[in-house]
Amino acid sequence: MENNKKYALVTGGSAGIGKEIALELARSGINVAINYRKRQEEASKIVEEMKSLGVEAIAIQADVSKYEEVENLLKKVNEVFPVLNIVINNAGITSDALILRMKEEQFDSVIDVNLKGVWNVCKVASKYLLKSPNARIVNISSVAGIRGNIGQTNYSAAKAGVIGLSKSLAKELASRNVTVNVVAPGFIDTEMTEKLSDAIIDEAVKHIPLSRIGVVSDVAKAVKFLVSDDASYITGQVIAIDGGLSI
Repeated sequence: MENNKKYALVTGGSAGIGKEIALELARSGINVAINYRKRQEEASKIVEEMKSLGVEAIAIQADVSKYEEVENLLKKVNEVFPVLNIVINNAGITSDALILRMKEEQFDSVIDVNLKGVWNVCKVASKYLLKSPNARIVNISSVAGIRGNIGQTNYSAAKAGVIGLSKSLAKELASRNVTVNVVAPGFIDTEMTEKLSDAIIDEAVKHIPLSRIGVVSDVAKAVKFLVSDDASYITGQVIAIDGGLSI
């Protein structure tokens, strides 16, 4: 199937890694729907940028932690796109604190978006993906879900859950030729890392074998590969984009 006949949904596509994934797919000729929760203006600008690349593009508001909103999201995508071939679950939040200080609401909010949100989208999108030959799901986890991180019991638990969810789903959907894989970014230069002090970044880099933090295109290019025809025999795998941090 030629790329200009492929249609993708990217959740959390209005900024950071999600934005770059959407643009990378558009650059390769894939038509893209991005989902956003609050950043309507940013989402609209990204849609225009994708359209300038010669693809179809739309932006749809939804909170992925709410099942009914996800149902409406996929209905709207289905109304505009003739088929859905690719789903990228990227939407995520952080609410960090040491466990002795973390409030229950902080734990619940991160689990609801970062784990339940992925389940919601996978659950609803599956019936659409099964109508498409060789469909792809890529779920964005984190090295925090592999090795843990101080102050992120909620985030690490959610991202580890995404890995388990994805492996189970890969087994469930393999007979229908749908692949499900995980990309686990490490320290990537985004708005989230910009909030960290130079001292924290410098300390993190000491533990990265490649001695640098990554950029959003490192993650986006890995996602582009996993949704390509070249990755048709890869499923249930976790690819860490972390400069060796998780070794």
